[in-house]
Amino acid sequence: MPNEALPQERQQWILDRLRSHGRVVAVELAETFQVSEDSVRRDLRELAAQGLCKRVYGGALPLSAASTPLKQRRSEHGNRKLALARKAVTLVRQGQVLLIDAGSTNAAIAAALPERFDLTVVTNAPDVARILIDREGFEILLIGGRIDTSIGAAVGAQAIQEIGRVRADLCFPGACAIDSLHGLWSFDSEEALLKRAMIEASGETVVVVTQEKLGSAATHQVASIEEIQHLVIEHAVDRASRLVFSARGVAVHRADAVSG
Repeated sequence: MPNEALPQERQQWILDRLRSHGRVVAVELAETFQVSEDSVRRDLRELAAQGLCKRVYGGALPLSAASTPLKQRRSEHGNRKLALARKAVTLVRQGQVLLIDAGSTNAAIAAALPERFDLTVVTNAPDVARILIDREGFEILLIGGRIDTSIGAAVGAQAIQEIGRVRADLCFPGACAIDSLHGLWSFDSEEALLKRAMIEASGETVVVVTQEKLGSAATHQVASIEEIQHLVIEHAVDRASRLVFSARGVAVHRADAVSG
C-alpha cells in the first residue's frame, strides 16, 4: 500500500488483515504502509477506541465475538453452535452435576443434554433454566443475585457465594476468548470472577467455542490454560490451531461439520 494512503484507508486495511490473519504487528504495518510506527500506533488506538480491535504490546488482536450483547448473539450461527453443543454433551455422564454458565452456545448445550440421565444442572442463567424446566430427568438449581441484562445471568457477590457451596463434576464456563498461552478470558471483571468460581467448584472444565473466539482478545483472565481440561471446537478449525492446545495438555474435541 502506498505511503499516500489516507488514515481511513490504512485502518480499513488493518481491519481486513485482522479478520484474515488474526493479528497485526505494528512494525510490519509501518513497513507495509511506508509510514512511521507512531502513525500505525495512532491507527490502532483509534480502532481500539471504536471497539474494533484490542491493542496489545507490539500490535493488535481482533475482539472476540462475545463482545456483542447476548440478545444479538442468540440469533447468530445457530447451526454452528448446535454442532458444538452436540459434541460437548458427549462428555457428560449419567448422574453428574453440571455447572452451566450463561451464553448462547451454553444455551444450545442445555438444549442438547440427554433426558432421563439423572443430571443436576446448576446455572446462573435464567435462559438455561428455562430450556430445561419442561424436560424430564433434570434437577435444576438456579444461582441467585443481581442479573446483568447484557450477559443474561446473575453475577456479583451473592452468585459467587452460592457457587462456592456447590461441588460439580463438569463446568461449562461461557467463553469470551481463549488462547493456548494465556487461557480463558472475559470482557467484564465481575463476570470473570464468577466464571473463576465455577471452575474452582468443578472437577473438570469444558470450554466450548466458535472459531472466532480462538486466539481473540478480551480484558480479564478467567483461568490459565493448565486449568482447562477439555476444549470443544468447530470442525473448520485448522490442524495447527488444534495442535497448539493439545500440546498444552488440553483434550481437543472437534465438532462435526455443518452442512450448507
